[in-house]
Amino acid sequence: MKNQRHQKILELINAYPIERQEDLLNKLKESGFQVTQATVSRDIRQLRLVKAATGDGHYRYTTPMGQSPRGDRPSRFENIFGESVLSVDSAGHIVMVSCHSGMANAACEVFDLVTWDDVVGSLSGDNTFIILMRSEESAKRLVAELSKYIR
Repeated sequence: MKNQRHQKILELINAYPIERQEDLLNKLKESGFQVTQATVSRDIRQLRLVKAATGDGHYRYTTPMGQSPRGDRPSRFENIFGESVLSVDSAGHIVMVSCHSGMANAACEVFDLVTWDDVVGSLSGDNTFIILMRSEESAKRLVAELSKYIR
């Protein structure tokens, strides 16, 4: 449920000029999520959302560095994954991603938002998440690709 809520938050802040936590709370409720102000506040911290000026004197929630794909600025995936992940390894067709304590959910969430070849699914804990791959070869390729993002 948390991953779905985080994904919805990202969709909402990209679709609407959300200025306040209360506005985000209301949009989430309209979308069928039963959340509290405390949950929304925690989600904002976990997603590392920031307020940015809109040019008309207002502010809106956005991701720290935007979501540009590997250009001159790091993408949201690169920022969160790079700051959260300690190591990536595989055993057979399973990829194990080790993270700083409490960061696996955020890293797994941004991983899930990217389209990857041969990924069956992922499962997150507190400081690790696993990725189930279709083959051992695809697991090794993913380890090589994800290793590029570790700082």
